[in-house]
Amino acid sequence: MKIYVPMDSAAKALGADEVAEAIAHEAVARGMDVEIIRNGSRGMIWLEPLVELDAGEGRIGFGPVSVEDVPALLDGTLESHGLVEEIPFFARQNRLTFARCGVIAPLDLDAYQAHGGLAGLRRAIGMSGSEIVDEVTESGLRGRGGAGFPTGIKWKTVMLAEASQKYIVCNADEGDSGTFADRMIMEGDPFTLIEGMAIAGLAVGATKGYVYMRSEYPDAIKVMNAAVDIARQQGMLGPRVLGSDRAFDMEIRVGAGAYVCGEETSLLNSLEGKRGVVRAKPPLPALEGFMGRPTVVNNVISLATVPVVLEKGAAHYADFGHNRSRGTVTLQIAGNVRRGGLFEAGFGMTLGEIVNDIAGGTASGRPVKAVQVGGPLGAYMPVGKFHTPMGYEEFDAEGGLIGHAGLVVFDDSADMLKMARFAMEFCAIESCGKCTPCRIGAVRGVETIDRIAAGDGAATELLTDLCDTMRDGSLCALGGFTPFPVMSALSNFPDDFACRKEAAE
Repeated sequence: MKIYVPMDSAAKALGADEVAEAIAHEAVARGMDVEIIRNGSRGMIWLEPLVELDAGEGRIGFGPVSVEDVPALLDGTLESHGLVEEIPFFARQNRLTFARCGVIAPLDLDAYQAHGGLAGLRRAIGMSGSEIVDEVTESGLRGRGGAGFPTGIKWKTVMLAEASQKYIVCNADEGDSGTFADRMIMEGDPFTLIEGMAIAGLAVGATKGYVYMRSEYPDAIKVMNAAVDIARQQGMLGPRVLGSDRAFDMEIRVGAGAYVCGEETSLLNSLEGKRGVVRAKPPLPALEGFMGRPTVVNNVISLATVPVVLEKGAAHYADFGHNRSRGTVTLQIAGNVRRGGLFEAGFGMTLGEIVNDIAGGTASGRPVKAVQVGGPLGAYMPVGKFHTPMGYEEFDAEGGLIGHAGLVVFDDSADMLKMARFAMEFCAIESCGKCTPCRIGAVRGVETIDRIAAGDGAATELLTDLCDTMRDGSLCALGGFTPFPVMSALSNFPDDFACRKEAAE
């Protein structure tokens, strides 16, 4: 009998290590023949630790399992959720990028291949760089880190650049509140990211790659380092990738955790050992990136999606999605919800379906007031905009952005003036200081919101003008996007701002 216990850090935080140890101890005491496999997470966080038991008739899910539940688990008397693949939250998904996450042991390269791994890389080895770039372009894959820029166009720019050395840099500095997709896939299926980076290297002519990770992810760092070592030993990386005459190798680098290093030029500075401050553009990193050489900078999910595009073909991937947003989106549902976790599906579901149907509404049982989509720089979407389909252009039309596809849900007890102040304060603390609109604007923004809170209604106009200046004049998204949460709170929830004035009067 096989028993799967997640080694994902979210599951471990909820006691997965202790449960695995208890199962091993109890099985020995009973003389049971049990193989314990530490897998990644299936993404149903409210069920973690989700223990799966496979006695030859499919994997039956139990969760959340505590140490005290272990005897009943092995007795067969613990209530289950049935087959894991049939749990409604999981069954509704179209898992492409996360197809293996939670299914296999993360560092088992044989299991990775048995579940479709390396098929994309093997196909890419037989293709020219331009053929790979064309395939990625036709798939419609867009950057999943936030900007939504077409991945194929970025790759083509680097491919056509003349240079003796080019680089692939993976942005794994996942710092947005309510996001965890990067961490989850690096901990649960690290070889898919390595494979995606190798394919990117073959496409643009880069022979060296780096994964820039935040220091707050110790489990992911450990898994990625081990996976790179295994990949190198097994010939997946090195001077002859999978026995071909193509070379690609990579390293894991750890940053100190500054939020602004999630911005690509700050990340490149940090990767070069410099202070993580934003660079003015142009030149684009695609032409003058890491060490001044042409560099592809892509997010974890973007690169981890490339293998399935090459394995199944551009048309298969593009068949999922909505309008110009093709493929799947990896939603990270968090905050005040009954069912939080990772949900992968084609673009096009409405925000209301995600919050009310998939996530089950609020955990508190109170009415939903707002959903912040896209991390701390995303807009607060009110219930009145729940008809908005999940798509880049559709959210832009409603004054929002998808960003990294993190959703944080708030019930009607949330004070949106305080949330707006938090956004400005976050920007003031995390600003790298390079440009004035961000460095000074955020500080003045906190002061202006405090004036509104004290009853100065005239400060609302000043706040609007300040946000316009920050949006138009900041060098990067930190200062440029902070107006999204601030102005969306002000425009969608005016009563939370007006009440301060009325109270003062």
